[in-house]
Amino acid sequence: MANAFSGDISKIVLKRTVRADLGEVSLDSQMLQVLMELDGRKTIGQIAQSLNMTMKNLRAILGRLYQLRLCEIARNAIPSLGKEFFRFMSAELARAMGPIADVVIEDEISDMGESQAHFPAHRAAELVDVLARQILREERKVAFQQAMVKKLRELKT
Repeated sequence: MANAFSGDISKIVLKRTVRADLGEVSLDSQMLQVLMELDGRKTIGQIAQSLNMTMKNLRAILGRLYQLRLCEIARNAIPSLGKEFFRFMSAELARAMGPIADVVIEDEISDMGESQAHFPAHRAAELVDVLARQILREERKVAFQQAMVKKLRELKT
């Protein structure tokens, strides 16, 4: 399964994909129900609620649909972090670990299978956590985490 389906997937928005090379694909009734709900606007959390399905079951079905290339992430529907957020994070991380901060940020974003230009806002806390683990001195780690938690709260308001 793709990196996009790790962690909290409830805020991800998927859309159906049109494939010319589809051939014969067999879908069970649940897969068909889920596929019909993928409109590029509803989040996975909303779909789970609408279909009265657990996130575990939905994740498995979406994984199969994704492997069959019948759905994809609707990138334009997912809020992404702006340059201002990354400037702030870079400055805070540089206070904690020095000039290597930008390289560490780039590496971690890449390892997460994302790009800074389109980094999904719902994965911001995950990125902050991964970066905090890179900070060796405990007091600097705590200061970074506190500053970033405050910044993350501003994003949600």
